Amino acid sequence: MNDFGMNLTNGFASLLGAGPILAIVGGVLLGIAVGVMPGLSPAMGVALLVPFTWEMEPGTALMFLVAVYVAASYGGSITAITINTPGTPSAVVTAMDGHPMFKSGRAGEALGVSLVSSTMAGLIGSIILILFSVPLAAIAVKFHPAEYVALAILGLATVASLGGRDWRKSLITVLLGLLLATVGGDPISGSTRLSFGIPNLADGVSLIPALIGMFALGEILLQLERQIRTPASHSPSSTRWPRIIEYWRLKWCMIRSSLIGCLIGIVPGAGATIASFISYDITRRLSGRSGEFGSGVPEGIASAESANSGSVGGALVPLLTLGLPGSATTAVLIGAMMIHKLVPGPALFTKKPDVVYGLFASLLVANIVLLIVGMLGSRLWVQVARVPRALLFPMIAMLAIIGSFAVRSSLFDVGSCAAFGLLGWLLRRHDYPTAPVILGLVLGSIAELNLRRAFMMDGWDVFIDRPIAGAMLLLAILAILVPVLRNRSDARGVSQDPT
Repeated sequence: MNDFGMNLTNGFASLLGAGPILAIVGGVLLGIAVGVMPGLSPAMGVALLVPFTWEMEPGTALMFLVAVYVAASYGGSITAITINTPGTPSAVVTAMDGHPMFKSGRAGEALGVSLVSSTMAGLIGSIILILFSVPLAAIAVKFHPAEYVALAILGLATVASLGGRDWRKSLITVLLGLLLATVGGDPISGSTRLSFGIPNLADGVSLIPALIGMFALGEILLQLERQIRTPASHSPSSTRWPRIIEYWRLKWCMIRSSLIGCLIGIVPGAGATIASFISYDITRRLSGRSGEFGSGVPEGIASAESANSGSVGGALVPLLTLGLPGSATTAVLIGAMMIHKLVPGPALFTKKPDVVYGLFASLLVANIVLLIVGMLGSRLWVQVARVPRALLFPMIAMLAIIGSFAVRSSLFDVGSCAAFGLLGWLLRRHDYPTAPVILGLVLGSIAELNLRRAFMMDGWDVFIDRPIAGAMLLLAILAILVPVLRNRSDARGVSQDPT
């Protein structure tokens, strides 16, 4: 314990200097820019910035890249709230309640809840990383493919309730996402499926162009159609931030969602997107006004952003203690550590404690810097609402094209983005939710690969022999049945009402 206290003290001492502080502040600023830019995920942003760390000290380089990771996880919520264009896949959930709040003139409230939830979750995730990294990683490494399957199915099952009374439409769109996830190479045999002879589909549907097209271009087309039918009314967006009492009401939601995000982030490969969807669904179920979710509820933003940012600290647990990537971004961080001759794993704690505990300290400081920068920039984010649509829509379309092309330098991805834009417009035009399509696309490949692995390893009864996986599957079944039974009960009550 004395060694732990001394190492942590030395970690904070390593931040005393212009280099580490500038690295953290610069990382936060660049991370927000990465998150805001549609098409640049935290993993891509960190990967693009790795070459700029070659001349840095190993500890400073890691501080810089982790600061980018932390800020990018928050940055995606800014465009999700203001223009309904999630900068990152996990920000899809934030847009569900964030953009309706923005359109109703509560922009400052939505952005304030997003920022405070993100920073609070980041601090909670950092504390859990510092105190419990070794024992938590020991649990996560024992996860069998069956647990991954059950976790993915649980995430998919949440869409049965995300649609409320229209759960059928949610189910249809998630099945569409699962169908799209089967396009491309078979994860075990490598044979190509459903590519229709198109070489660019051999590796499957690219997620980033699908995400950008579905939300950014789909939103533009929908708004243009509505503007033609009914001229848009420009309601002023308030920059008023929530009062302290309003944050206080969300405290348990933030804490619970932060813990959910951190625990799911620890599981290698689970990621922030699964954490955000599961946390949102749990919060909706526990809320006294579950029917209002999706129309502008602060709890929806708080649950999504807390889980998203909480997963950052969780994903760093298996990275530092076991050398296993907990997310795509930590996979990039492993490469960056190798470049600086740092080998992640248990030996890192004994051979380079200054680097490890310096990283712990920088993670706490990065979240505080993020809060300050976010508060200073909040009025700037709100100004998006005042940009004329004749200028805003072409800018979004341009960013969508650039972001789609940047993934693989492929014009095919630009066409894919346009196709998903049309699909998103058609779905929303007929009141079908678009978020479940992305969820099915993300989780479908995870579920299929691990289901095949689980059956190959332990046969068809693997879920019976593994109680954790069985429990999660049971929760998934309940997640589907509860809204169905509730809607039937409500319908029966209406039919029997004599009035």
